[in-house]
Amino acid sequence: MADKSQVYLAVDLGASGGRVVAGVYDGQKFTLEDGYRFDNGGVFAADRMYWDVLNQWNHITRGLRQASQQYGQRVKSIGVDTWGVDFALLGRGDELLGNPYHYRDQRTTGMFEKTFALVPREEIFAETGLQFMEINTLYQIVSMVLSKSPLLDMAEHFLMMPDVFNWLLTGVKANEFTDASTTQFCNPHTRDWSRSLLERCGVPTNILGTIMHPGAKLGPLRPQVAEETGLANVDVVLPGSHDTASAVMAVPAEGEVQAQPAWCYISSGTWSLMGVEIPKPIVTEQCRAFNFTNEGGIGSTTRLLKNIAGLWLVQECRRVWRNAGHDYGWEELVRRAEAEPPLVSLIHPDDPRFAAPREMPTAIRDYCLESSQPIPQSEGAVIRCALESLALRYRMVLGMLEQLTGGRIDTIHIVGGGTRNRLLCQMAANACNRRVIAGPVEATAIGNVMMQAVAAGEVPSVSAARQIIKNSFEVHEYTPRRPEIWDYAYERFQRLVG
Repeated sequence: MADKSQVYLAVDLGASGGRVVAGVYDGQKFTLEDGYRFDNGGVFAADRMYWDVLNQWNHITRGLRQASQQYGQRVKSIGVDTWGVDFALLGRGDELLGNPYHYRDQRTTGMFEKTFALVPREEIFAETGLQFMEINTLYQIVSMVLSKSPLLDMAEHFLMMPDVFNWLLTGVKANEFTDASTTQFCNPHTRDWSRSLLERCGVPTNILGTIMHPGAKLGPLRPQVAEETGLANVDVVLPGSHDTASAVMAVPAEGEVQAQPAWCYISSGTWSLMGVEIPKPIVTEQCRAFNFTNEGGIGSTTRLLKNIAGLWLVQECRRVWRNAGHDYGWEELVRRAEAEPPLVSLIHPDDPRFAAPREMPTAIRDYCLESSQPIPQSEGAVIRCALESLALRYRMVLGMLEQLTGGRIDTIHIVGGGTRNRLLCQMAANACNRRVIAGPVEATAIGNVMMQAVAAGEVPSVSAARQIIKNSFEVHEYTPRRPEIWDYAYERFQRLVG
């Protein structure tokens, strides 16, 4: 008997890696079948940091060709998601104007003050509801204005990173909403560009395209791409193109979206994105003071969240040690951390010094020295310090979320690759004194393919999709252990953070 299951392909690009994976739906359950994976990351050249977009595109087409060979005509659609804030510009004749800049490039350093001289901070938040981070698209593009970048003069189209790959796939130039909402020049109430804000910053607004929403069908593949990949009669469909939007889609929670939600999420990877899903944005003075963000979600929802440094701290330590000849695996680092005494030294994970240090272990040790704490000597002690500090940062952000929404949050859902770090998941339960449900691991890709299935009518709604996810993928529950010792540690952490 022929296999009648439907296959949806997710092109899922993160800051450190990318993949093309298949979501296979038999009408009852989804399975995610691993496909083509590749390394991703910034490229330093002439003191600048870029994304190698053509290399990324080459990997994407290889992955799609591999999927075509495996699944054939069962492939129904393709969806693309990436990280937020970064973009590319197209000039006359759809010419790609240079390599897109990486969000960790130094061109935005000091750009807050220069932008606020054009439009006051309070007015920017009132217009966008977005948290203030120098990596935001607004500060990237203002830096181009102030440096009189010739690229901006030549630009005719502005495309966020997932929009770039959708254009390469289909020829359609459009801006997907969830990713557009990370720019800090998209209004969360109108769900459209804040052209007046950009005009006051000297940014040409004619380059902005039509905003489209998750579930929209962009169209078929370009003929050349269809021929190269072997994927005939396959449409490109918009998921939540911002990877966090797709990850939140995959949270196996029940019930409708509430103004006072009983659960929050942590999308755990290079970054930890911690927040709630609510019906409408919260654009208040308290929200601005907490530096929270209102980003677009699936189904016209709002993701009220805060960016936290995440496993970047551990990834960078591992990279430094690997370069020094010690290639520790992730599980080995967790074992070493578990062997160290608890709650000895703490850091503020979101201190600017940890954003892009030359050597992360040295930066962590220096922080401890400067704050008169014991200096973590071993690799395990450094990792334990980083993970415990992340867990305490989660507790701090949880308290802010409860103040903003006006109700107690009982459950923390952790999704994404960080769920493999069982030590961090248990620490989160301990520090927050809340139940933690960890999984699914591949949340971003799952949310991507699930949105495609909803768009195809195979799954009736987002809530139905979440029930299918709950029945299809493994999750683990963590309950708090000795939360009282974390209370004292939290007092120390609060003094460090100020």
